Amino acid sequence: MYSTDMQKDRYLTPFIVEDLREKMVFVGGPRQVGKTTLCRNFVATHFSNHAYFNWDNRTDRKAITASSWPGDTELLILDEIHKYRKWKGLVKGEYDKLKETYKFLVTGSARLDLYRRGGDSLQGRYHYYRLHPFTLAEVERIAYVSSLQKELPIGKGSHQSALDTLDAFGGFPEPFLKQNTRLLRRWHNEKTERMFREDIQDIEAIRDIGNMKLLSDILPSKVGSLLSVNAMREDLEVSFRAVSHWMDILETFYYHFRIYPFTAKKIRSLKKEPKLYLWDWSEVEDEAARFENLIASHLLKYVHFLVDYEGHKAELYYLRDVDKREVDFLVTIGGRPWFAVEVKLNDATLSPHIPYFKERLSIPFVYQVVKKSGVDKIEKGARIVSAGKFLSALV
Repeated sequence: MYSTDMQKDRYLTPFIVEDLREKMVFVGGPRQVGKTTLCRNFVATHFSNHAYFNWDNRTDRKAITASSWPGDTELLILDEIHKYRKWKGLVKGEYDKLKETYKFLVTGSARLDLYRRGGDSLQGRYHYYRLHPFTLAEVERIAYVSSLQKELPIGKGSHQSALDTLDAFGGFPEPFLKQNTRLLRRWHNEKTERMFREDIQDIEAIRDIGNMKLLSDILPSKVGSLLSVNAMREDLEVSFRAVSHWMDILETFYYHFRIYPFTAKKIRSLKKEPKLYLWDWSEVEDEAARFENLIASHLLKYVHFLVDYEGHKAELYYLRDVDKREVDFLVTIGGRPWFAVEVKLNDATLSPHIPYFKERLSIPFVYQVVKKSGVDKIEKGARIVSAGKFLSALV
């Protein structure tokens, strides 16, 4: 059983503290991923005094709109302020006027990199981080090692217990730490209901919220497969435009993410169809799809960290050609392949698609990741390795 102390020092803590010394920091991420806990706990350690304001609190709203800040505070934390229509202008004005007096930390359960667009530009005034759920390297307290465009620093430990717990309960702090299946089910229901009732409707005017909820109910069954908006439109008996709009909104609020095929003439690749995954993989009932989602989430967290902190142009794709050869994931740096990952539950026999894509695209490193422990071998230039070992090399 993991301790609640894990929440006090999340993987982003030292990097946010470092960046606050020169600019504002924005932290986005899904509801209940631990943004407020992260901010208020690391503040207590690294700053002499701080003030916390939450837009959902009436008293705090009045203070924010009146720019009423404590005089003895070193850091201002503005939580969920993106729900205020004029938040960009307010934050820009306060920062420009008071940046020599205060550090500014802004958090939100929607994608702040989208809501910053338009109006007064905040560009150049902040660093943006996306806070992810717990992953294996984080719960095992494995320090991040930069290995850009080199082979991943895969360790010797199996980490099977951590992997099994993450697979069963997901990486969101509350259900992961409690490890109770009944509480997990209740947590799923409450999280989704609050996302629709409080978060989405505070930002977007949705006329058919009932069908949008139905859409969120069917998405877990679509994990890992090519996503057809038209098929979901037919299921829900609504327009293509409505489903597409709802999908964009749910992605903005960190319910799901989509990855797209890597396009290259050498492999006659698919052009458009994305694959879908959930930020909370514990909602996925099918074991194989849930495990693929777990790996996808770990890779996305790693890619986001490379972008948000390291500043690299990193992307996560999948590989599939018109002849239906497929490899689940490809990580690129600056548009060039770095490593590919194929996911299997128990099959340690090398997929023939891995060496095919490795040769055609000159992919430096390729991995076949299996759920069962005790696997680690090299075959045809590919490393077939247990998931616990592989995931220890990420963030």
